[in-house]
Amino acid sequence: MTNLSVNINKVATIRNARGGNMPDVVKVAMDCESFGAQGITVHPRPDERHIRYADVYALKPILKTEFNIEGYPSDSFNDLVIKVKPTQVTLVPDAPDAITSNAGWDAKEHFNQLSELVDIFKEQGIRTSLFVGTDPEQIEWAAKTGTDRVELYTEPYATLFPSDKEKAIAPFIEAAKQAKSLGMGINAGHDLSLENLAWFSENTPFLEEVSIGHALICDALYYGLEKTIQLYKACLKTKK
Repeated sequence: MTNLSVNINKVATIRNARGGNMPDVVKVAMDCESFGAQGITVHPRPDERHIRYADVYALKPILKTEFNIEGYPSDSFNDLVIKVKPTQVTLVPDAPDAITSNAGWDAKEHFNQLSELVDIFKEQGIRTSLFVGTDPEQIEWAAKTGTDRVELYTEPYATLFPSDKEKAIAPFIEAAKQAKSLGMGINAGHDLSLENLAWFSENTPFLEEVSIGHALICDALYYGLEKTIQLYKACLKTKK
């Protein structure tokens, strides 16, 4: 079964809109675990508009499942990751002021930077993952960095899914096969939802983990957090 890592950034966004500590990000993370999530993802940004660096430090000692920190590898981000030592670090090519992730790495262009970072994090015992698209050349260059995993950027899949789900999934099937053949594990994330997740999970081979935040938190407004996590996990159980 593919693991579900819940991205709690949107919980922090709600808290920050009002000030104070409601909702409590740490408690929500613990509740996600107790409701069946196999991991917690956070994406701290320099302006701390959602997850704050202080949240990351607070979460580390209380989490019992996988802790995944994703973000752009600025000096401050790299320092945070090394100090916290999460289970996994996912490097994304977002500019500091980006609203959300909108592309995978050009691993060829940034090869030296990524290779150095992968070495640094792996020396600290941190599993590494690079956020990439489905282009075969980029996956090949990602593998050359020595990264443990890639996270496939799934917005193109989500966009095409309503009109042609077969065409939407095709490049991800091939990307997953290629990544596996090159010795990397496969994660996925971005715009995965209750509408498109089951088809993605059923058809994408070797899928180890999905990271889902925005859609899951939106669904929780209607279904409640516990029920929503169970619904998402149910989407991950079916495999061909």
